[in-house]
Amino acid sequence: MAEFQYNNKKHVATKYILSKLNFGRHLWKEDLIVKMELPKLEDFLERLKKSWEVAKKSMKIAKKVMKKQFNKKRWNPQELKKGDNM
Repeated sequence: MAEFQYNNKKHVATKYILSKLNFGRHLWKEDLIVKMELPKLEDFLERLKKSWEVAKKSMKIAKKVMKKQFNKKRWNPQELKKGDNM
């Protein structure tokens, strides 16, 4: 139940429901009636690929924002730079 609940919520960074990114559709909110026409596999995979790309971009932006927020609270009293040895 916990896994289903987690996968059923929109992710803060990507704004996508995780199960929709994995399976290309919402697991239980989609049409429950069996459709006679199946979508083309190529169309389905293309939509899935596009949503993955959007999610990746969103994660990169979220990573930058989190790093910026984290670094606001840090300070360097000795003015150390990357590569300096102590």
